[in-house]
Amino acid sequence: MGRFSGFRVTIGQVGKVVTTNYPDEKRPKPARFHGRHVLNRYEDGMEKCIGCELCAGVCPAKCIYVRGADNPPDAPVSPGERYGFVYEINYLRCIHCDMCVEACPTGAITETKLFEFSFTNRADAIYTKAELLVDDDGRARRQPWELWLGGEDDQTSAWMRATSPAGQVAWEGRVGWSGELGFGVRAPELGQTAPPEPESIDDHGHDGHEHAHHGDHDHGGHH
Repeated sequence: MGRFSGFRVTIGQVGKVVTTNYPDEKRPKPARFHGRHVLNRYEDGMEKCIGCELCAGVCPAKCIYVRGADNPPDAPVSPGERYGFVYEINYLRCIHCDMCVEACPTGAITETKLFEFSFTNRADAIYTKAELLVDDDGRARRQPWELWLGGEDDQTSAWMRATSPAGQVAWEGRVGWSGELGFGVRAPELGQTAPPEPESIDDHGHDGHEHAHHGDHDHGGHH
């Protein structure tokens, strides 16, 4: 029977359903799944993008094009001095690495869980700011060539919350991001399991935990 022992796993799967009725239904995606992007807005509707172009600079695929402009004094678009006047992502080149999300200083660019695109021409694959900016409910603007079945944009900031800042365990449970239109201030991600580092005194006589508390403040307002 030794030669047949390797079939135990296979035989044990007989009768179990491992597929879904796709595309009529989808499997739930992990919270940090990388899908198509959105440009977020603050809770008062102002845009988070300040046109700094850091996302474009860090993108390894060179698929992001940003051009900033000064905010109109009588009708500002963002709380800062500048805003993203032009914002484009070429999904024929994007590799969904999420480096743009980590580089963004205001949490303006994040990703949904949607990855199903069905482009009929190359122009549709280049998303403009009008297509990327969330609507008045804070939701991604659905495009005709995308397959949305529900909550693919429920956790658009999950990756940013998990890695901000730099995924250090000392920051677990701390809010380091501003509220989002339609969702408010998201709760911190839990579950990081690295053991705490023992207290130590460095060459300057500082406690090892002082750096973890540096910058510990509420970012619930505008950046």
